[in-house]
Amino acid sequence: MKVLILGGDGYLGWPTAMHLSARGHAVAVVDNYLRRRLCQEENVKPLFSVPSLNERASSWEANSGYKVRVYIGDLNEWDFVEEVFRDFTPEGIVHYAEQPAAPYSMLNRRAAGLTLHNNLGVTMNLICAVREFCPDAHIVKIGTMGEYGTPNIDIEEGWIEIEHKGRKDRFLYPRQASSLYHTTKIMDTDLLWLYVRIWGLRVTDLMQGPVYGLFTDESKENEELLPFFNYDEIFGTVLNRFVVQAVANCPLTVYGKGGQTRGYLNIRDTLNCVRLSLESPASEGELRIFNQFTEIFSVNELAEKVQRVGNALGLNVQIQPLENPRKEAEEHYYNPVHSGLLELGLQPNYLTDRVLEQMMQLVIKYKDSIKIDNIFRGVKWS
Repeated sequence: MKVLILGGDGYLGWPTAMHLSARGHAVAVVDNYLRRRLCQEENVKPLFSVPSLNERASSWEANSGYKVRVYIGDLNEWDFVEEVFRDFTPEGIVHYAEQPAAPYSMLNRRAAGLTLHNNLGVTMNLICAVREFCPDAHIVKIGTMGEYGTPNIDIEEGWIEIEHKGRKDRFLYPRQASSLYHTTKIMDTDLLWLYVRIWGLRVTDLMQGPVYGLFTDESKENEELLPFFNYDEIFGTVLNRFVVQAVANCPLTVYGKGGQTRGYLNIRDTLNCVRLSLESPASEGELRIFNQFTEIFSVNELAEKVQRVGNALGLNVQIQPLENPRKEAEEHYYNPVHSGLLELGLQPNYLTDRVLEQMMQLVIKYKDSIKIDNIFRGVKWS
């Protein structure tokens, strides 16, 4: 099918483009380099430099024979959105095009305003573009398990049946985000659900856990095709950050008691989850929700895994609990359902010692590029 990837320059966007094109789909990517600009503004460069989207598309075509079309522009600008959708009318759209970092959204008023305006504006333009140019297209929106928060009951897969005063109904599962970024993801879901009901859109909302890893089947050892790898506390996910800290001989920064528990997944599984969702689309007038993760870990468990594997490689990995800069429960119940993607055929890639070792070996290669000051700055929610 024709698949348009919004946010195709990002940590997940570019690997998704390669993955889908390698499996026969006609792929186009859109990006305005927002993540690159914000990293420059906050002085938090990724571990290694990443070629431009056009350069990566050329490299991918030279290595694989598969072509990815590139559009550079701001999806908050309707004229640009219209240009893209008229030129490449998609059958499936993958929506990654958002400011992706909870810590960034909590930095200050300017960062909060950018997050709110960018994330909701792009989602609204996407909805209107699908309505006008390709009403039968299937939207796959990348949400987050952080929308749910940490309730003291089991987390269902997007929906919950409620019995109240002798009557029953089905509702979106209650959500209680812990950052502005996660709150915009809730608002995305609400916008999409409104227009699913009104306009009959087809939408799959993937409530994704934190992603880790670098290597995919498509990138293999070609470093020109590897995704962004941030290790700072603003844009770097926790496990990626721990791996770099281990290599740099910095103590692993565990916030508070370290009991914060989440569902995690390998970057390879993100690609497979998106592909499986596209290839088995939601029905007209359906908001389908999958909880997208493969394993559950606490922060302490992740730190201990990194410490064990790092020490086996001859690193001296230490763990250092810090006063938690965030507003979050540090010990809590956590039991989310996640059967939908497994039923579609997902075969998980689990967090083995070998996976961690491969990540560390690549980071060791770039050890001299690590900027220690980037790792932890104490961004506080309050």
